[in-house]
Amino acid sequence: MNSPVMPNGPLYPANLSPQPQVIRLHHSKILALFRALDSVLVVCVLWVTLRLLQIEWNNSYAGFALAAVICFGFFAEGNEVYYLWRGYSMTSLASRLIFAWLGTALVMITALISVLRLGAIDFQAIILWLAITPEAVIGLHWARRAALAKLRSNPSEPRRAAIVGANELGVRMINSIASTPWLGYRIVGFYDDRVAKDKEGQRTIDVVEKKASLNGDLNKLYQDAHDGKIDIVFVTLPMRAELRIHSVIDRLADTTVTPYVIPDIFSFDLLHSRLTCIQGIPALSIYDSPLVDNSLAKRLEDIVIGFAMLVALAIPMLLIAIGVKLTSSGPIFFKQTRYGMGGEHIKVWKFRSMTVCEDGDSVTQAKKGDMRVTAFGNFLRRTSLDELPQLFNVLSGSMSLVGPRPHAVAHNEFYRGQIKGYMLRHKVKPGITGLAQINGYRGETETLDKMSGRIAYDLEYIRNWSLMLDVKILWGTLFRGFVGQHAY
Repeated sequence: MNSPVMPNGPLYPANLSPQPQVIRLHHSKILALFRALDSVLVVCVLWVTLRLLQIEWNNSYAGFALAAVICFGFFAEGNEVYYLWRGYSMTSLASRLIFAWLGTALVMITALISVLRLGAIDFQAIILWLAITPEAVIGLHWARRAALAKLRSNPSEPRRAAIVGANELGVRMINSIASTPWLGYRIVGFYDDRVAKDKEGQRTIDVVEKKASLNGDLNKLYQDAHDGKIDIVFVTLPMRAELRIHSVIDRLADTTVTPYVIPDIFSFDLLHSRLTCIQGIPALSIYDSPLVDNSLAKRLEDIVIGFAMLVALAIPMLLIAIGVKLTSSGPIFFKQTRYGMGGEHIKVWKFRSMTVCEDGDSVTQAKKGDMRVTAFGNFLRRTSLDELPQLFNVLSGSMSLVGPRPHAVAHNEFYRGQIKGYMLRHKVKPGITGLAQINGYRGETETLDKMSGRIAYDLEYIRNWSLMLDVKILWGTLFRGFVGQHAY
């Protein structure tokens, strides 16, 4: 009996039903090996440290080393140390390893002081071990990359790569490959059949030819692939060229090259985009929140630093409360409805600085010389001291120390129709201070340009969020975030 022919597909035997196509994740055996080697190295460095200090290895140190290996594995996963993100610079990898080890060191020192008996473990030896280990781990990974770069640059194992698409994405691909010699790629050149007709893209073509040779059109690509001059093809055509992409892939099926399709997702204004896989189906988020994977770390930051700030500022806040009560009639605190994370309504606390407490569909933004602002309130607003009660919001979980400043509901509803992507700032919790505030966008935003500038910084914060960025913003707030010429 003849085998049935599947439309646009291969021949299938009569007793074999075609299964849904899936995409498998690329796993690196080398990274798996070095995950194990890092664990061994952590233990070995502790053993060598103890030997140098003439301290006997015992079960206490063995248990301590095992706990450190587990902690380091956890923090390394959080910092994506062993992810197959090809193209990380050595500096980027080193910083990820350092942050992973800093988290490990913090946990181990805390455990050593609060739980373990100091008499069983030499504290100075542990401190020395914590200082030496990251250098050893970074050195191991540097050696790995250097060895791979040397091995893959050997002409006996060529990995000749061609770029289909003489465009900005193709240039970016060239730059990425050039900066990662340990991947072992050698660029053959660009191929594109539109270059002679595309007048608008002529400037891009000029840039392309500075990066690699423009070898010809797609027919030339097929011929070079057929002749065995190419091993890998990266297709960087725009997503609207779906039919052309299919045509290229179908023609390359008559060769032995390995084609990769590079989707032009950078045409979107990505916001903390993440790649995931659902039963073999790749999925890419366009607008996402950094708190999806880091909510615990962010919350711990808010609780620890927020509580410390509340304790330190308790007496000044009490004095401010007395000043508000003595200088004008009305409540000490003013609670206004604003948007929180996900657009949820929250009540934001402030020291009352006006004679009115507006909270509704119509809220007038404070302006220079606003008669509603009390004399004491004017001082509080200029120095941002009226925002201190928002530490209660932080500890309760409705706000964060760092994030986009929350706006009144009425202002949100107005600006969401005026500024593209305005509501994306609610992908994270609002903050007492933020990237916009330390860059001069504090106080009144009487023009659309000023509000657009603030939103641009808010989205940049979400796009590049990290705990270190939060620390930098908190530090910058001490010098640039409390006062401003536009705070009324």
